[in-house]
Amino acid sequence: MPAAPACSREVDDIVAKNVKEEKTNAMRLLEAAGVPYVGHTYEVGDHAPGGVEVAQALGQDPDRVFKTLVTVGHTGQHHVFLVPVAAELDLKKAARAVDEKSIAMIKQKELLPLTGYIHGGCSPIGMKKVFPTCIDETAQLFDTIMFSGGRVGFQVEVAPEDLPRALDFTYADLTV
Repeated sequence: MPAAPACSREVDDIVAKNVKEEKTNAMRLLEAAGVPYVGHTYEVGDHAPGGVEVAQALGQDPDRVFKTLVTVGHTGQHHVFLVPVAAELDLKKAARAVDEKSIAMIKQKELLPLTGYIHGGCSPIGMKKVFPTCIDETAQLFDTIMFSGGRVGFQVEVAPEDLPRALDFTYADLTV
């Protein structure tokens, strides 16, 4: 078999390099854990869209697209919650789920230094530190769910049954 022309190999190397550079921590950790996922991209305008807008942009049911919320408990421990994008986190239910007296959302300016992710691109997988994580129990109703893949404009779709290989979490009733 003749060798591929040098020009073709250079193009392939550039394409492979660009694909490699586009991977997020979340993608790398899903792959390392052997968790199959599908990546979905959407257009981002001047501002990061809200979760419902993301679901609409992807043509998805907002009940199966989840947002990642980072909180701090009464003890000072941080906790991560995934809830459907159209739902609201019930702070009392969330506190009970993680055995805290109370919890509060962290300030937006704390998100990047704490997790390594920015608002609108925060994934529960691949944060700087592993935090106790809870996913709303409704995730179990779907064959696959979607959540941020680690950057604004990118979501990953994963089967909830495969997720424990990449993320230690519990299910709980978390929404208002």
